[in-house]
Amino acid sequence: MRQGNTFKTWAGYTEPMRLHATRTFTVSRALPAAIEGLGRLSRNYYWCWNTEAAALFEEIDAETWRQTNHNPVRLLQIVSQGALERAAGDQRFGEALQAQLEAFDHYMARPRLLDGVELSAGEFVAYFSFEFAITESLPCYSGGLGVLAGDHMKSASDLGLPLVGVGLLYREGYFHQSFAPDGWQTEEYREIDPAHHAVELVRGDAGEPLRVAVSFPGREVWCAVWRIDVGQAPLYLLDSDVEGNSAEDREIAARLYGGDIEMRVKQEMLLGIGGVKMLRALGLAPAVCHMNEGHSSLLAIERVREIRERTGASFEAARIPVTAATAFTTHTPVAAGIDLFPPELMRKYLGHYAAELGINERDLFALGRMNADAADEPFSMALLGLRLSGFRNGVSKLHGAISRKLWAGAWPAAPEGHAPITHVTNGVHLPTWVSHDMAALYDQYLGRQWRDEPASGTDWSRVTAVPDADLWEAHTRQRQRLVARARTEHRDTEARIAHAVSGAPLDPEALTIGFARRFASYKRATLLFRDLDRLARILNNVERPVQFIFAGKAHPRDEAAKALIKEVVAHSRRPELRDRLVILEHYDVSLARSLVQGCDIWLNTPLRPLEASGTSGMKAVANGALHMSVLDGWWAEAYGPGLGWAVGRDRVEDAPEVQDALDSDSIYTLLEDEVVRRFYDRDAAGLPAGWVAMMKASIAAHAPVFSTHRMVTEYARSAYLPGVRSWQAFEREGIEAASSLAEWERRVRAAWPGLKLLAVEDDLRGPAGSEGEFRVTVQADWGELAGSDLRVDVLTGAADPAGNLSETAVTRLMLVETGQDATHRYSGTVRPPQGGPAGYAVRVTPGHPALNGPYETGLALWA
Repeated sequence: MRQGNTFKTWAGYTEPMRLHATRTFTVSRALPAAIEGLGRLSRNYYWCWNTEAAALFEEIDAETWRQTNHNPVRLLQIVSQGALERAAGDQRFGEALQAQLEAFDHYMARPRLLDGVELSAGEFVAYFSFEFAITESLPCYSGGLGVLAGDHMKSASDLGLPLVGVGLLYREGYFHQSFAPDGWQTEEYREIDPAHHAVELVRGDAGEPLRVAVSFPGREVWCAVWRIDVGQAPLYLLDSDVEGNSAEDREIAARLYGGDIEMRVKQEMLLGIGGVKMLRALGLAPAVCHMNEGHSSLLAIERVREIRERTGASFEAARIPVTAATAFTTHTPVAAGIDLFPPELMRKYLGHYAAELGINERDLFALGRMNADAADEPFSMALLGLRLSGFRNGVSKLHGAISRKLWAGAWPAAPEGHAPITHVTNGVHLPTWVSHDMAALYDQYLGRQWRDEPASGTDWSRVTAVPDADLWEAHTRQRQRLVARARTEHRDTEARIAHAVSGAPLDPEALTIGFARRFASYKRATLLFRDLDRLARILNNVERPVQFIFAGKAHPRDEAAKALIKEVVAHSRRPELRDRLVILEHYDVSLARSLVQGCDIWLNTPLRPLEASGTSGMKAVANGALHMSVLDGWWAEAYGPGLGWAVGRDRVEDAPEVQDALDSDSIYTLLEDEVVRRFYDRDAAGLPAGWVAMMKASIAAHAPVFSTHRMVTEYARSAYLPGVRSWQAFEREGIEAASSLAEWERRVRAAWPGLKLLAVEDDLRGPAGSEGEFRVTVQADWGELAGSDLRVDVLTGAADPAGNLSETAVTRLMLVETGQDATHRYSGTVRPPQGGPAGYAVRVTPGHPALNGPYETGLALWA
């Protein structure tokens, strides 16, 4: 076969011959001495939330910066030597670079900012997530879950929390989105070359690449380890595309959410089991592991296996320290959103783990089933994570309540609403998402501490001191930049698919409303189009125009979601809407950042209560946008009069078709009666004073609360620190305490059927009730149990006419009498938490100081 410009031909098809390298290698480009510090700055993703640092790379060559999707490593590899020499000869540029290097060095050396949480580097937290959005140029993310994980890492770094991330390096990442001529979403996967990114291959002491093996049926799958530095927080990623693996196994980590359900099992084995093995191979021993959704739940299985291997303990004993040092965050508010795996698939890939855990297959798979004896019930990784975690949470107050209902079956002894799942409301990393214009105002009027201590160290009420004209001018610049970008990208899309383009889509001065998120049916992207005539009148008001910018991706296999995108595209081409409504393709972090910074209103229309949190609105309000949303997710706890607008009504009982009708009408009415008028009402200086006042009130109320600094601090105090203390006790005392607890639980479980409640008495004065407190006495027959085995509580709260309790307070009763006839008396004084109709219930549960809550054993006896 000849080389050069010859061709190989078969069956009438001609393909050009490709020149193949004899050997490949990476060239480290030498930068001019005056700017060689750019290389160091480019290798840590610190630059991506420090706009002054990012601006240095853009200044070298703005077009190359855009073409590389804001990737400083790639920019320095391919930018012209002339551009580098010009930067090196620019004194002002050199001084700015030196200032940024000093700021970076100071950042990397500064002490911990997280007060009250003393964790040493050896007591670190391992944060496992299926996806991480650090910046747009490394597309190992699909949407909100990954964005949250990236923001979590950045805030942990800012706060000095010893935390490492664990994930997968997807060589083809997530798909690049475009639209077909008919509006149907198409997907293109582009290979990620680590040599083009700040991603370093981890090597062993002898310089050889570090390898980690994960046991698969009949073989070992080997993974390379890559490291990304996110400020002070390292992120380690596993990659199965290594020599020695079969072609099939090399593809396991090729694409995020790629392949079928069997591929998902393989990926989750790499993340959970491989992730723990990787940390061990790195010489790292996490005190606490945090599962960001159920994808990484197998990490608990691997940690239990390790303890058994090290100590010889039973499964029941080994799971105790693991559970106490594991946190699980669920983001799923509906059963349909939970990954379920067929039993035969789980037996194929995980069946061999049962023997290593010292249990049979039934007991292993029961951990992921509601009914332990239902051999045909699918396996839930989320349920496995919940059962093997000591701290469990939803991601907003409402989502916490929904999660307790959704997972009530995992704790059948707990009444409705009492499942041991709390909530930590999500946040956003403000320095990543706040625009340079707004950041400059915050620096001037709030002080730069808003970047590092937005929750506790910044007085956000001082935003009122920002002159209205300055705030409005900054926000106007952001809107104008967004409209310019949207016009360009919309025209490029329409030209590419040979569709006619209108003369002037969008207006840089018009009220601009953004709707950008993952396209899923429950997010109701097409709710706006229920009354097209009414919508057209709102958009085309000559004196007070309104415009919408849509963006978002559908999962590659979600045909219904793709149909929604196609419908929005079709509406955007209607003559009466097309100049006032566009939908943009290529949705990624970069476009999301432009949207949340430039919109005047952020619109969110989920079908309540299916939005677990929804962080895009948090990003928008931090940039001065006003939020307009259904009272779901974070907005259910954030909304207040004058802080934005609530769509629909505050209830979750409405049927979907009722919600659709009410919420669409609510959007139209709010726009017609309130929103448009307030935006366009201008004072003598041309400023919308009422609108700016709302912007300031919204920023002051929301920015300090809905940040990942506050969120990570909550996790640190509620989950990480207690987990670390439990793990320290285990490391100090060995497995004996856990084995003792496991034996105690086995004995209590065997004797539990013999426990009887004989009588409950109180000194309430009939229907008249109590004037503040009353006494409750419980008589019990312990059977084969001891008094120290039990805890007797009175739960008191408001009662509805049917006797159902809510918002219960707990009072523990004390043992006051041990009878000779095997009966025993407990008593205590109960103080109702509030006035009005009330009631109480008596609960007996196993009592042990090492238990993490009353329902951990799954045993309870109610009077």
